[in-house]
Amino acid sequence: MIYDRLYVQFLVHFNWRRDYYECHEVMEELWLEEGRNPLFQGLLQIAVGLYHMENGNRSGSRKLLTAGISKLRPYPDQVLGIELQQLIIEAEQYVRQLECWDQAPFAFYHLTIQIIDPELLKDMTEVASKMEE
Repeated sequence: MIYDRLYVQFLVHFNWRRDYYECHEVMEELWLEEGRNPLFQGLLQIAVGLYHMENGNRSGSRKLLTAGISKLRPYPDQVLGIELQQLIIEAEQYVRQLECWDQAPFAFYHLTIQIIDPELLKDMTEVASKMEE
């Protein structure tokens, strides 16, 4: 499968650079180019939810993670070379923890999108090396 350059960049920023602001930038561009695909919007919202949490905005984090999960649920467990179901499960756990914040606060932590297509992983490696040049 051939993956869009912006999608690959999004995954590099999400999984390897942990730069959720840049995730937003590249995925928003792809989302607009692709006719506002709900799958891309859901991935974008998960990244923005993590961005908010990383910056101490728990309410914004919960809202964006919840919206992202809702958009991703209709899609197959595995799509576009990733294990989408695992991301949904982990994002749902994040939301549950945020809902219990007063009783059990926790430190920010990253989520990782599991890559299941070796070609996508290869593309990510190539894109990451070009981004460093």
